[in-house]
Amino acid sequence: MSLLMCSCVVLLQLTKVHSAPLMQGRIIGGFTATPDSNNYIVSLQNMNGQHFCGGSLVHRYWVMTAAHCNIGAENMMIVAGDYSLNIFEGYEQYAKPQQLITHPLYNKSSNNADIMLIKLRVPMLLNRYLSLSYLPRQGTGVAEGHLCQVSGWGYSSLDEGQTSFTLQTVTVPIISNARCNGSESYNGNITANMICAGFMTGGKDACKGDSGGPLVCGGRVYGIVSWGTGCGDAGFPGVYTTVSNFRRWIDQTIYGSFVRCT
Repeated sequence: MSLLMCSCVVLLQLTKVHSAPLMQGRIIGGFTATPDSNNYIVSLQNMNGQHFCGGSLVHRYWVMTAAHCNIGAENMMIVAGDYSLNIFEGYEQYAKPQQLITHPLYNKSSNNADIMLIKLRVPMLLNRYLSLSYLPRQGTGVAEGHLCQVSGWGYSSLDEGQTSFTLQTVTVPIISNARCNGSESYNGNITANMICAGFMTGGKDACKGDSGGPLVCGGRVYGIVSWGTGCGDAGFPGVYTTVSNFRRWIDQTIYGSFVRCT
């Protein structure tokens, strides 16, 4: 995969609304991912080696994740090229963060602009087990009903309270912000910087521990797992940060005044 294409253009908790448990982070109703099918996904781990959030490698020196996954650079390790967290497969790469950069508009209360870039101290080595993710151009969207995939090592059951050792994935359709913001769903809490994906009947969703991970539509990371009510609850699909709204910021942060174009 190539470097970022320019538009020349939580911790272990998902924050939620309504009376259901508030949680940030969150795969329900999915299946075990095929090895090497999500080579750009990384695991954010604490210094005890415990996974707490996901992320996407967008540059050899940079990881994109959710702002609410910020536990401080000194408390974090980035693990790339992994598949089963409880097995050393020999392809893993480790890097400490040099800098955590949250978007200046991030609002912890509303979850607006829930995006963060992590600059690594050392670059990751790209190979058959580790590649870069593709990102959408600034301002592009995904039509309602389009099927996307969300992956992570988060809870496969909220009741069991355990993360999945092996990478999981689930296919979910995009739901319009108008439907997602209805009075029977999030009731106006979905901002223009968020997109919803899932089934209004419930059953398939991201879950606790999937925060920061990628929502991939047509081969590009259009969303970052951000928040929702419960995990797979009827009426409350998963809520994701709209990556295309922040593409220029991502490019400017990584490349400075030089914006890479392809």
